[in-house]
Formats: sequence, structure tokens, C-alpha cells
Amino acid sequence: MGNSYAGQLRSTRFEEVLHNSIEASLRSNTVVPRPVFSQLYLETEQLFMQDGRAFNDDEDDEDDSESNSPPIPYQMKPPPEGCCTTDGFCQAGKDLRLSSLASVNLDVPPGFMLVGVKSPSLPDNLLVCAVDHRFLPDERGRNALLGFSGNCMGCGEKGFRYFTEFSNHINLKLSTQPKKQKHLKYQLYRNNQGILVKGAPICWRGNGKKLNYCCHKPQTADVPTTLINGNHTGASSISHPPLNQSGPGRPSATGPHVNAGPPKKRHKGWSPDSSANSLTDSAVKSAQTSVSSSRGSSSQLSTPEVSVAVPDQLLHTCRLQPVIFKGHGPLPQLTGNTSDVLISSLLRSCYLSSQTLPRVYQHYGPSPIQPLSAEMQILLTIYYLVQLGPEQVPLIEDLEQIFMRSWRESHLTEIRQFQHQQPLTPSQLPWLAQLAASSCGESVVVMEEDVKTLAQGLQQMFSRLMDGRLKNTNYVVIIVTSPGQETQSCVVVTGKHQCRALAESMFSPNEGLREISHQLHTDAAQELIHYCNSLGQGNVEHSEVSPRSSSQIVAEGKTPKIPHKYRVNWCEVRPIQLAVARKLLSHVCAIADSSTQNLDLGSFNRVSFLILVPPSEVSFQQTVLHLWSSGVLQELGSSEEEVVSQRDAERYVVKMDQSAQSRIDKLIQEAQSNSYTLYILVHDHAHWDISSMSYSCTDSSLGLVDRLLNSRQVKDATNILILHVTSFPFALQTQCTRISPYNEIHWPSAFSNDVDLYHEKTRYFGVSELLESTRSGSSLPLLRYDSSFESMTSTLEERFPKLHSAVIRTTVLIQQYCVALMAASGKISSSHNLHKHTSVETMEIVQSLLTAAQQCPAHHGHMVLLRIPSLALASWAHRRLSRVRRQLGLEECFEIILGNPSQALTISQTFTDQIRSFLKIQDAEWVPHTYLELEALPCILILSGAEPLGESLPRSLKYCDLRVISSSYLQRTSLEQELGLAAYLVKAESRLPHNHGPGSDVIESDAEKLSSTDNEEEEGQENGMMRNKSGNVYSPSQSSQPLQQCPDSRTPQIPPKPFSESSSPRASSPHLSCSWARGLSRPPSVLLPRALYDIITASDSSGLPRCTSFLPHISVAWASSFRPQLSKMMTCTEQSLYYRQWTVPRSYHMDSTNRTEGRTDNFHPRRLLLSGPPQVGKTGAYLHFLGLLSRMLIRLMEVDIYDEEDIHCKVQYHPPNAPWPKTEVIKTMPFDYTIHDSKYDDISIVYCPGFKPRADENPMRQEDVYLRRRTSRIKLSKYAAYNTYHHCEQCHQYLGFNPRYQMYESTLHAFTFTHLLLGEDIQLYFIIPKSKEHHFSFSQTGGQLESMRLPLTSDRNPDCIKSPIFTPTTGRHEHGLFNLFHAMDGASHLHILVVKEYEMAVYKKYWPNHIMLVLPTVFNGAGIGAAHFLIKELSYHNLELERSRRLEGGGPAGDVWPFIILADDSCVMWNAVDNEKLSSPAERAVSLKQVLQHMEGCPDLAQYGLCGIRKWNSRGLAGVKQWEPFSRGHVHDFLLLNVDRSQNVQYDQNRFTCHDVDFTLRLHSAGLLVCKFNNFSVMKKQIAIGGYRTFIIKTKMTDVSTSVGPSQYICAPDSKHLFLASPPHLLLEKYLQHTSQKLFPLSTKNYTHPVLSVDCYLNLGPEVTVCFVSSRPHCVNINTAGLVFSGLLLCFPDTFVTSGFLKKFTFLKGATLCVIGADRSSLRQTVGRLELEEQWRFRLSDEFKTANAKEDRPLFFLTGKHI
Repeated sequence: MGNSYAGQLRSTRFEEVLHNSIEASLRSNTVVPRPVFSQLYLETEQLFMQDGRAFNDDEDDEDDSESNSPPIPYQMKPPPEGCCTTDGFCQAGKDLRLSSLASVNLDVPPGFMLVGVKSPSLPDNLLVCAVDHRFLPDERGRNALLGFSGNCMGCGEKGFRYFTEFSNHINLKLSTQPKKQKHLKYQLYRNNQGILVKGAPICWRGNGKKLNYCCHKPQTADVPTTLINGNHTGASSISHPPLNQSGPGRPSATGPHVNAGPPKKRHKGWSPDSSANSLTDSAVKSAQTSVSSSRGSSSQLSTPEVSVAVPDQLLHTCRLQPVIFKGHGPLPQLTGNTSDVLISSLLRSCYLSSQTLPRVYQHYGPSPIQPLSAEMQILLTIYYLVQLGPEQVPLIEDLEQIFMRSWRESHLTEIRQFQHQQPLTPSQLPWLAQLAASSCGESVVVMEEDVKTLAQGLQQMFSRLMDGRLKNTNYVVIIVTSPGQETQSCVVVTGKHQCRALAESMFSPNEGLREISHQLHTDAAQELIHYCNSLGQGNVEHSEVSPRSSSQIVAEGKTPKIPHKYRVNWCEVRPIQLAVARKLLSHVCAIADSSTQNLDLGSFNRVSFLILVPPSEVSFQQTVLHLWSSGVLQELGSSEEEVVSQRDAERYVVKMDQSAQSRIDKLIQEAQSNSYTLYILVHDHAHWDISSMSYSCTDSSLGLVDRLLNSRQVKDATNILILHVTSFPFALQTQCTRISPYNEIHWPSAFSNDVDLYHEKTRYFGVSELLESTRSGSSLPLLRYDSSFESMTSTLEERFPKLHSAVIRTTVLIQQYCVALMAASGKISSSHNLHKHTSVETMEIVQSLLTAAQQCPAHHGHMVLLRIPSLALASWAHRRLSRVRRQLGLEECFEIILGNPSQALTISQTFTDQIRSFLKIQDAEWVPHTYLELEALPCILILSGAEPLGESLPRSLKYCDLRVISSSYLQRTSLEQELGLAAYLVKAESRLPHNHGPGSDVIESDAEKLSSTDNEEEEGQENGMMRNKSGNVYSPSQSSQPLQQCPDSRTPQIPPKPFSESSSPRASSPHLSCSWARGLSRPPSVLLPRALYDIITASDSSGLPRCTSFLPHISVAWASSFRPQLSKMMTCTEQSLYYRQWTVPRSYHMDSTNRTEGRTDNFHPRRLLLSGPPQVGKTGAYLHFLGLLSRMLIRLMEVDIYDEEDIHCKVQYHPPNAPWPKTEVIKTMPFDYTIHDSKYDDISIVYCPGFKPRADENPMRQEDVYLRRRTSRIKLSKYAAYNTYHHCEQCHQYLGFNPRYQMYESTLHAFTFTHLLLGEDIQLYFIIPKSKEHHFSFSQTGGQLESMRLPLTSDRNPDCIKSPIFTPTTGRHEHGLFNLFHAMDGASHLHILVVKEYEMAVYKKYWPNHIMLVLPTVFNGAGIGAAHFLIKELSYHNLELERSRRLEGGGPAGDVWPFIILADDSCVMWNAVDNEKLSSPAERAVSLKQVLQHMEGCPDLAQYGLCGIRKWNSRGLAGVKQWEPFSRGHVHDFLLLNVDRSQNVQYDQNRFTCHDVDFTLRLHSAGLLVCKFNNFSVMKKQIAIGGYRTFIIKTKMTDVSTSVGPSQYICAPDSKHLFLASPPHLLLEKYLQHTSQKLFPLSTKNYTHPVLSVDCYLNLGPEVTVCFVSSRPHCVNINTAGLVFSGLLLCFPDTFVTSGFLKKFTFLKGATLCVIGADRSSLRQTVGRLELEEQWRFRLSDEFKTANAKEDRPLFFLTGKHI
């Protein structure tokens, strides 16, 4: 009956219940079943689709894996004692395996056949048995008796009457109830050699369908739209609106194929005619082909005993073709004139699916919860038919919902009352049916009296029909009730309108178009055309002069004042498009950030893309224009050659026709060869081709998407990402979808409670707003139907019953346009009489078309869209209208355009010139390629094609005439995409025709539908330019300039041309006469067929438009009748989940094969879905996304590098191209005490004679330095160091982490050494991966770690770095740059991470193949000084061990390499000065290998104590007149340390800041050479996370960071101060840094009187200058003669500091002394030993300590004043 239902009858499990034990039945009846109806909305029917029919896996399961229902507990009977239980043998011990019996001569009794039994314990073999063929199905899966009869072919035992008994005998050893359907799998036969082999599968119902499909493909229901002989089935799973919602079907008139086998006992919910499930009925299409097809199919099927003769001349006499819907019971076979009758199984399918209880109810077995009885279904059907209007066509969805509600109400009543309702009996049905039908007069007739069989009822119906007694009857219901027999029924449709609609709905869309094309050349069509042409004919042969065109006016030199201007800005996007693009980008990043590692964004350095569009030339050119004008190509730079023209952009757009194969193959090849390029496949208009490639053989244009995008090469390519873009995503949201629900992006709502969330200044006007306009009586609704047109077509449909309604409607419509043109032109003498031959709507359209261009000085006009799906009809309409226009002399008034998807846009030269004048285009060769470029051109566009293919229409579209579109295919997608042609963006400030209130009904594809849950993106809500669909921005016009272009998806997108700027349109007011300008803010009017209008404007019980409950797409089916309705409050995300749960793909859907056994999903990890309303701007959004993605990849390849000044020597000591420093020259160079590293801009200046600070410099505090340090964005070179987010193929082995392999094994080794400063043995731990153990030596006994192997100084290996690299790190397990694989350029090296004990596990997790040195527990709270101290002392200790090992081995001890590298964890790249271009010095990126090997190759390197390299800055060598390649001074971050020569100078283990400054000063004072290699520079990446500078001051009590000021870091020794949990040395350093101006008041900003600091450097803040001196003998100090100091700082002075040493220095009066010690007693001892009281005055109040608890060992310090 109309829309078919996707699901099919599932077995009532009667056979199963029959075989179940008594206990199982009793168990289900012990309690009243719990109310579980609510669970129906949570559990989907798992119905596997086969041949377009959903079948229950529990019904004759093929194997256990195909059933989702829980297995029935089954305990096998224990075998008798002493019998054989071996698999493959019977209990008598005889071999039953096919491999053993293949050549044995077996005795098979007559009537028996050999069958292969499937044993779960022998999956690779079959067991042989003999089964009575009567208990097996025939080749169509039918005629099998219930029960079993078989013999054992091993022992020969016969007469097994129960399959349970037989399964025990042959040792099947089952855990579930034995079923013959599961285990009797194959027929066995002997081949030509006499060997017994496996034959065809036994066609149980599931298998039968598969086999039947293979053998009789044209007769199945679930086939492509192209079918053999024009036949295709009206299968029960197919919905075809008005009854056909999803598909095809024109059933055969051969009648039902009843079961000719023995009678079977049936459950009342199971129709005896099971043919609806196994082989669907065929239908006749036209007279000759249908009869032959029907007879051909009926010859294969069993014929019933009773037949009914179809009267001759039925169609000619009654002017209709009755449709017979099968109901309950077998339908008798029709004979005779069968071409005049149609038969459909849709009603039976609805009955069967409504009788199939959901799976949750089947768990109760034969429970009181029963489906609707046949009698109740018949009665409800009559109730439904009675309430239908005279012109309404029954819809299967409506009937399903009626059944559902009825069952739910009765079921809930039973549950609530704990009792059964009295069922409707067969004897009550007739009079209740007559009572129901009596309320509608003769519209519904019930035939039950004196009707003993359906054949008799049909014969009487045909008789009445021929006699004219059913003239006013639309439906005849035949009911047969006999005592002791099941009720039988069928419904015959006899209404002329309903019969025509149902007959046309049985065509597939493509079949319908072919039928229309065929009928157009028949005599009936020519008669119709001749008849219509005779209406309203006037004299059009003598038309005088056509109105002057704008081209003529221009030719006369009278340039009109153009009342609008185009102003185009090509690089901006609307805010909402920016938000969607960012959403897309965030989803891509989410895929990359997931643990599945399906997308490694860090490995890509560029983006390339290919946009796939439907095979429409206009859509193709439209996308090319969007792409070219968006600037994306120029931004991406994705082409090998420069993109210089729009033609070049065509390389990135491909039509999905046969040419697409080579284009995508080329992309796949590029993806395989360019693993560092991320390829984006954008599948635009993604709902267009979703056909499976296995069904595309008959139509090469279908199945391309499946063949190309779903190919293994594309799916497995890790650098290809697919983005599906569609306005109608429903067909991609099924149970078998390839797109994860988390990868769906829905277009957000731009308005919430009339608040413009994105400051769009535009408001979307779509389907919901069109519907809203019909509910307001304030003005003419934008969506309406033409009653006059409908009346005329209805009359002609009765006159021409054999013609397709599309032919009739198109002919009438074009004739109305022709007559309206005659009347409006005024050139026909009898024009006043023509109005009666056209409709008011058509006349208004034509008059508006003609007058708009005539009244406007610039000849602006409107577009009228005629949607005619049939290309043949559209071509005829184009010729007809063009001929009338020519006869009337209107050729230059308006253009008539034929929109053929397969052809380019063609318009005459006159109108091309007119468009060029509109757009001020000077290029004489330019022609329009898209409909958008027809803005303001008066024209009629006849758009053909089975469906729109994404073509955008201009803003000048005023009328969208859809009166000819089919009313037969009522899927949600097909309806909404036709209405989407009228979608529009209007100015938000202008009043909409009807305000879209919050309570309006909303369709999912409209953006306004979305609630806040789908409107997560609130970025980019700044004011922006409004732009069209492509992303091209048009300047928003002011309210005073209504003629200025209002930008949206309908704005023409022309490449930038020299547009002229006109004066203010309001000033001269020429727009008052321009209808186009006045109507820019008004959406187009839409005219629909009356049938569609009634359906679309109606609401269902949930308040949503009725069309939302239709099947979403022709290629999907409903999973169950027991499904809820869509809710009005559902967001797009919730609707997606609804369709994912309640729809399944048909077998010709490309996702039908996307089912993996044992998995609930099979999502492709790199596939996204963007959905949004039609014409809302999706193209611009995804083009902008491509730009954002490209910029993000570039951003990933770039890092923020510290870019700060560095001071170079102003005196030339070495030649500029000197490769290495000369020791003699270095010694003569003065040491530069000044610290040039900008990270130390906040520390105290080190005093140096001759250096004067700039007076204009303001000291910077640390927080200022951190926030204001200058950085530059630098692209990573191929020699960069990386963090853990970098995963390229080359790094996998180096990193030791790959999800495909087991993580590298590591071992923990303890290492102990003694150091005097530490006072005790220090135990360290090394974590050494197995692959790195060769760098260490172990004891032969016990494998204890002895030392780290060091090379010899004399070793020369070009692929090896001799110096071990130590990198201390904390808090940067993810962001630290420890991946040196690329930086080392393949060189072998030893890299050790130095980590704190509490971070050991997390570092080991992220860097499993790195050696780690774990600091002792006592250093968990220590600073960077402790790490460097331990590294240096351990390295020297290891050097001594290696020398001893070399001596023991007989080698030279002093030749062991003594250098180590101390590298910061943020060193990212290295550069070298190009010595060959010293005339204009420049830097180039080099590998760390090159830097280290050059430094290690220095001839006198052993003479140096410390070497380093320059800090990079962007100024580089610019402006440097004298380039000095080497210098003496402070080095930072990347150090080459000689642990042998620096043995007696240690890092201060207690330091947190400035430890390297302190160490360098002490190293220099000890007489060791410090050299900086200025030819090399290191780039440091800005890493805001972790590091040794991030220490939080927190209180001891709360352990939470609080706002504690620096003054609170110290306290009096005996005070009860709030103790802090930070280390005491850190508190002291921070205190001195921030409060030194109070502690040393005479030193503040007093560079000439610095503070004397002995043997250490401490940061006293940027206002204080520090003069460092060493007390060591033979030290190197600056000359302090004549220097007067303003303070003295003694930090833990040792015995080298004496009173005599201090008396060498002169201090100001009032200078401050600060002595720091470990405790109060040591302070007093120091004061006494140094005789400080002689020159310094002390007070008790001048003694302080750090604010630490006693157990934290606070530091004490004493201050005094100089006398």
C-alpha cells in the first residue's frame, strides 16, 4: 500500500517452542512479564538485510554467530555407557566424515537424499547422513515438513524421528537446542569420478534467499533501480511513496505462489503464505512487457488450485488499473487480462512486521504478550482507510504507527491490569468492519457476506467494477472468515487517483523517468499535447516588435543608471563558517590526539586535496569558482606549479563520472609516494551516490563512490582523510555506517531566542521557515499549491489513464505558461479571453517576469525555476516555450535556459552581454558557467535531472515552481532536497516574511533546529563580512542601500574584476522601479503539487512535519516497526543516533557490506561528516577548513624560538674563516664578564672594568622577562630535535615505541660512588634499554654495572659522536626535545636523560628507548645546580673508572675522552655560519652531528675547560663589520665540558638559579679557558611547560600555593612564623633577588660601587651590581685597586677566605655585610674567624633565617653595617 516497510516477518518461534522442553514453557508463565515496552526504544532489532528483506536470524539460523538472541539452554542426554563419543563417529563407532565416506558405496533408501551435517567440533569436515527429502526444503527454501526423518550412514540404523535424537547419535555435542536448519547444511552428490562431494547449500529460509538472489536477480526486491524487462518487485521491505518510500516495486499480476506442500500447523501470527518472505511478487509495468514477464516468473512457481480471471477491457472500461494488496492468506492466481491489474505485497509486509514482537519479548517464550491478531489488523486497516480523504493516498508509515499505538495501548493495559484483554474473534470481525465502513458512505466497501474464498470475493469485485457499481468507491476490503480456518483478507484499491499514484510509485525513480521518456512519443501523449495546445490558442504569428533589450540601449549610447553595485572581498569568511571550519579542525585534531594513532598530524608538512562533486557540469564549475575565488589554492601552495588561473583550479575538482577513476588513482599513487603530505578527499553532495559497486554494472555512473572511496587503498592510507559533505546525511547514518558519531559535525544554529550568536547579519530561510509561512494568515504564504492547476490535471488524468501523471502535469503546466505569455504580452487580440485557460499563479509568475525587466532602467529581472525531473519532458518544454517566445517577439525580454546536468550552461550572446554589463566584465570571451552568475538576469530556468545535484541558484530567484515533481517517492531526502532549492539567506535586520518562532516545526537539515547541545562552537563571533556559500565575502549593505549586494550563497561569484563604484543608490532612488532590488530580502515563493503540500504541511503526533517520519532514503530500510518517532526536541546529534539505531542499509547500499562479525561498529577512523542545510555555506566552511588545516600543519612544523640580542666582540682576534680557536690567541682575549643572554635580564650585573650600563635601561624583573622575551616563528629544519608528539617512520626504532610492537625492555642498574661534598655514598640508578647496553661495561660475575664506556681521544669515526650527552629535565616528559634522531643525522651517540626519582616512571613510559639517570631521592626537591653537579662528578668518577679499565686492558690511561655535553631540553635546532660567504655572512641549518664533530675535532680542545656555542637571533650577522668566530665569556644551555681539567671546580649543588653564571665565573677564576664557538648557534624553543625554573612557593600547612610575598621568605630565628614548604636555598635566592635594594641600599643603581661577592655569584636583583672575586690561590681576579664597594656578601665562606684577604678591599661607610651560614653557631664562628667585628657593626635584630621548619634545615644569615 504505498510506502513499504523495511522489516519483514520474523518467526514466531513456533517450531522452536514446539521442540522446547516443558520446563521452558512453564518457566515463561510463572510470573507476569515485567513492563518492558520502554526498552523497545533502546534495543534495535538486529535484522540482517538480504535481498532487500530483513529477516530474523533466530528464524532458522544458519549458525550460532548470526544470532544475537541468547542461546536456549540445552543439556544433551548423556550417551549410553560404552558407546563411542568421538567427534566424526556415531555412537556405534562408525566413521561418518565425508572425507572417509567419499569413495564408499552407500545404500540410500528411496525418497532419501544424502546430506552433509555441520558439526561445531569439526568445522573443516562434514558428516554424512540420509534424510527424507520431504523434511527438506526445495530450491526456493519452501515445502519442508516439520519434524525429521533420517538414517545413520555409518552403522546403518534407521528411523530417527527426532533431530534431537539423531544429533545425539552422531555425536554433534551441541550446547543449544538441536535444529535441523542449523546443521543440515549441504546436499551431497557424486561427481564424474564417483566421489561423494559437497553440493549446493540447502535452501533453508535464510540460505534460500541468498541462493534465490543469485539465480533470479531481476525478480528480487532489493536490486538497483535498473531492472530487467522493466520488472521489479514490490517487496515487503520496499517503501515506495506515496506508499513507496524507499524504493522500487511494480508487482506482478501472477498472483501469490502458495505452498503446494503438505499442510502445516501454523501459529496464528504466521501467515501460511510465506512467499512474501522468500520470493517477492513481480508487477506489470505496461501491457505487453508485463504479461510476458509475469508469465515467465509464474512458470517457476507453484500455481494455486483456484484462479480468478481478470475481465477484458478492464482499463478501457473503468479508466483505472486496480491495485490489489495482499493481506492475510494466499491470494488466488489471476489469469486473463493480467496487465490491467497490479498486485503489491506492501500491506502484507506491514502486517507481518507488525506481528513480529521485538527480541526482548521473545525471551519469555509463549508469554501472554502477543502481537496484534489478524482480525485486529484488518479492522484497524479499515479504520485507517475510512478516515482518508477522497484525494489522499494511503501511506504505509501511517498504518504502521496505528498498529504500533494500538499494540502499545493494549499491551500496557494488560501489564497494568495483570490480565488479558478479550481478543477480537473472527465472528465479530465482519459486522465490526461493516460498522466502521458505514461512516464513509461508498468510499470503503467491505465484502464479507457470502464470500467463502478470496477468489470468490475478487470475482465479485471485478464484476461490480465492470458494472460501474464501484464508481464512487476508493477501496474494497475482502474478508473471508470460516469456522476453524484462519481469517483471510485483501484490499483492492479502486479509486482512480489512488490507483494512479500507487501504480506510479511502483516504478523506481530511474524507471519512472524512462517510462516518461517512452510515453512522450506515444500516440496518447501526442493527443494530450494537441488537446492542450487547442486551449487558449491566439494569433501569435503577427507579433510586431519585441521590447528593447539593455544591449540595444547600451548600443544607442544611453548608459542606464545601474541601481546596484558589487563589491567583493575575497578573503573573508562569515563568522559561522569560521566556527564550522574550526569544528572540523578540532575533530581532525581529536582523531590525531586519540590513542589509536590513526592520524599523525606531526608527520605531515603540507595539505593536498581533491573535491568530488556529482556529475553535473554546473556543480563542477560552481565548485571550481568557489575554490578559485576563496584563495585557498594560493594559501595552500598545494600545486607543483603556480595556480595562475581559474582553469588551474579544475585540477582539484573532479566529477564523479568515469573520469574520476584515473584522478583518484593518481591521488592514491601520490599519497603512497608522499607520506609527508596529508590528502583530504572532500565528497560533496555525499548523499547522491551511495550505491554498492557490486550493483553498478548496469549503470556505470552508480557505485563509483563505493569503488573509489571505500577501496582498500584509500581506507588503509594513513595520510588520506575523507570528508563527506551533505545537506541530507540520513543515508550515511545507519547501523552499518562507516562514520563514527563522534566524527559528525552539524551546522550550528546562528540564532537562539532571536539573538544573533555569530553576528551574521543574515538569517537562514529554509524548509522550516517555508512551513511556518503556511501557518500565518498575515500574508500570502511562500509555500502553496495551485488549485486551478490541480483541477485541470485531475480532469486530464481521468481522460488519459495510461499516461504517466508527470507527462500530463508537464504538458498542462507548459501550456499554462504559453497562454500566460500570450496574455501578458498583449499582442494577442483575444488576450482577455486567455486568462481562463491558465491559472492565477502562472499568470502572476509570467507577468512578474516580463514587467520586472521592462520597468527597471538596468533591465534587472527575476529568475523563475521550473523543476522538471525528466530530461525528455524538460527538453520538450524548452522547445515549446522558446517557440512561443519567438512567435511573441520576446526573445530579448527574458532567457529560457535548459538545465541539463550533463551539459554546460548555455545562454544566448545577447544575455551574455547583458550579464557582462551588470558585472562590468571587460573580457569579451567570458561566459557564465554557473547559475549564480545569472544574478538579476530575467530568465526561466528549466532544471532537469532525477534529483538536484548541488546547483546553487542566484538571489534573483523569485519563483520556485515544483508543480511537476513526483509525489510518488516520499523519502525524507528526496522531499527536502527539492524544497532546498528555495533555501535562502536574508538580511537579519530586514523583517522576514514570517517570523520564525521558537515553537515552529523544524526539519533536521535546517540549522534553526539545533539546540544548544549542538551549538558548542562559540568562537569567531566577532563582526565579520557576510559571504556566500563558497566563502567569498560581500560587503554588507546598509539599510539605506537596499540595492547593494546582500551576500549569501546566492550571490554570483565572479573572479575579481575592476568593478565600478556607483553613487549612493538612495540618492537617485532608481531602485524604486527595480523589482529585483526590492525583492532581494524576500525568499522565493514555492509552488508544490497538492498531494505533496498536504503531506509536508501536516504534522505527526510529535509535532514535527509529517515528512520527517518517512523513510530517510531510498537505499535504507527501517530496522523494526517497533521504533519510536522522531521527537521535536531532538538535536541533529540525537537524530543521527536515532537513524543509526533504527535504519539498516539495503543490499545495494555501499555500507551494507560494512559489518564485521563480533563487532558492534566498524567505523573508519579517518572519515568525517559535515552536514548542514542547503545553501547555508558549507562549501565556504570546508574550503576555509582546508586553509586552517594547512596553517596548523605549518604551525606544527614551526616553533617559537627565543630571538634575542647577542653581543659580539668588537676586536678581531681570529680570521673570520678560522675553523678552530688558537689557544695562545684565546688566552690574550679578555674575559667578557657581561651576561648577554636575555633570559638573565633580571639578574645582577657582573662588574667589569670598562663596562658602563646604559643610562636609559630600566632593570626588568623576572616576571617581565618571562612575559616579554622576544620569540620568532621558525620552520623546523630536517635536523631538528623533537618531542614525543613526533612520529615518523624513521623514528619508530629510535624511540622504541610502536603500538604494533612490544615496548622495548629495559633494566634497572644501581651505581654507587663517593663524593666528599656529599658526605656519604651516593647511589644512582641507570635505566638502560637492551638496545643501549653496549654503551656500558658490566662485571662478568653478576652483571653489575661497572662504568659507562668512553672512546679514546685518538678515535676517528665519521659516524659517531664521542661525547656523552646529558640532558637534565623535569616536568617535560611530553614536551622535552629528546628525540635527536634527525638532529644527529644518523650518527651513533650516547644520550642520557637525567630525571628525578618521582618522574622516572612517566619518562620511561614516553621514552622507552632512552637511557635514564635517576637522581637520588634527596634531590627530588633540588634545582638545576644539583643535577649538573651530579652529572659532572659522576662523569669524572666514570672517567677514572674507564682509565682504570683501559689500564687493566693494557691501553693508555690518559687517552680516554674527557668531554661531556650538557644540553638543555629545549635545544631544537643548530646553525652554522657559511664561511664561504663572509662578504655577506649568512647562517644555515646544520645537524647537531656536524656541530659536535667539528668541536670535537678541535686540535687543542683538551686545553679548554668549557666550550659553548652562540645563542641564535634573527639579526644574525647583519651589520657585523668585524666577525670574530671565537670569544671568551659566559656560555649557556649547550656546553662541552672537560670534566678532567675542571675537576676541582664544581657546580653548586644547592643552586636553583644562575648556577651556570656562578660556575663559569669560578671556572674562569681558576685559570681554565672558556671558549664560545660563534660560528655555531643554537636555537632554543619556547616551552611554557615544566623546566627547572618552575618552582612554586607554598606553605607548610596547606601544601597549596598561596600568595606569599618575598618578604615572608625569611623570619627572625626564634619567631613563630608561617613555615614554607620550599627548599631553604630557593627561599634565600628569591629573597635576595627581590629585596636586595633594602638589604644593600647603597648598592641600588650604583654601578661604580658594587657589592663584593666572594667565591660565589648570587643574584641580588637587576638594581644591584655584583663584583665577583675568588679567594683561591693563584686565581684570576679583576683588578679592584681603587674600587670602593657598597657591600660584602659571604656565602658559606671556606678556609680560603681569611681576615687578611678581606682587608684588601675598601668599603663605603654604611656598606652592608651579609654572611650566610648553615646555622647560628657557624655564623658566629665565621664572624670571629674573619674578625668582622673590627670593621662591621652587628645587632641582634640583624640575624635572620629562611622560613623553614627545623626539620627542613633552614639557612641563617647575619647582616651588619660598615663602621
